[in-house]
Amino acid sequence: MTRHEASVELILSQSDWPELPLSRLEAVCETARIRAEGAMLARDLVNEPPDALNPDRFAAWVEARFAGTPVRVHAYRGQELAEREMHGLLAVGAGSKHPPALIELAYSGGAEDLPLLALVGKGITFDMGGMNVKTAPDISDARMDMGGAAAVIGAMDILVRQRVAVRVTALIAIADNLPDARAMLPSSVIRYPNGLTVQVANTDGEGRLILADALLHAAKLGAAEAIDIATLTGNVGQALGLGIAAILGDAGMARTLVAIGERNGERLWPMPLMEEYESELRSDYADLRNVGTSGMAGAIIAALFIRKFVADGLKWVHIDMAGTVQYKQEVGYSAAGATGYGARLLADYAVQRFAAGTDGAGGAEASYG
Repeated sequence: MTRHEASVELILSQSDWPELPLSRLEAVCETARIRAEGAMLARDLVNEPPDALNPDRFAAWVEARFAGTPVRVHAYRGQELAEREMHGLLAVGAGSKHPPALIELAYSGGAEDLPLLALVGKGITFDMGGMNVKTAPDISDARMDMGGAAAVIGAMDILVRQRVAVRVTALIAIADNLPDARAMLPSSVIRYPNGLTVQVANTDGEGRLILADALLHAAKLGAAEAIDIATLTGNVGQALGLGIAAILGDAGMARTLVAIGERNGERLWPMPLMEEYESELRSDYADLRNVGTSGMAGAIIAALFIRKFVADGLKWVHIDMAGTVQYKQEVGYSAAGATGYGARLLADYAVQRFAAGTDGAGGAEASYG
């Protein structure tokens, strides 16, 4: 990654916190540094241009980043994706010269007996829209369609460097969504290993197709809980603006994440899973369409689609962070560009989840809506 180094000094005086011994103050500062660097890592990844961060380079970078750490890394590519029937990734990535991948990062922190939390990130390194090509005058922001993947990587970086006793597996689905002679066509039908078939009504609804692969894989790994995070819909920005992301799914998990976001500034707003909106996903040619028919409630309908690929018994929430991935203009505390949203949110949830014991924060409660 290209980084422009700058020096910033923060001067602290122990006399300002007389109740804290020096060792404790130093530990707090070290924790703050690790958290800030995890967020900066996510931010820098999102800011990278697609020629520097295509699917091949992204996978290689992740493998190199976590080499020599307690994280087990495996990148599923090519035949391994086909053998695991990850047909969403294979279809979405078919139009790019850089093949898709699913990266699995497993970390236990010495806590192998704890239930497994899966963090699932969407990693579309450039979203041209596929054959339903985007036509805006400037689509430079399409390089930021891997903000969810960056958030997951930043969270893992924080957890590993703090040596937190958590059991977390990150699943990062990576592809380019480009038009090409080999690209998937509108009306294509994708068959998933859970038996569901999906009509691709619009190739620009690609994120949910690759998240489906990752969530099915999370269930195979035995995950007890899953959080997927993605720059998924423009609709969420229209509903909530650019200062807060949407969360849908398990009520208990959502409450915990909302409370964490209120404390650390990575805010969330619960949206309902409206059961009656599922009719929008009806297809004459397959079990589901990948986009709704009306064009309304896009963020909710996308979450309803993703829920179809959440295994029974797996507690799940979906975070649509499309609005919060970047500052459109300079603000008082940040330049224009990526925010690094989600890294601290996910890391804090993992810490709180395992600190609360095996019952977690949510319990078996009904979903929103």
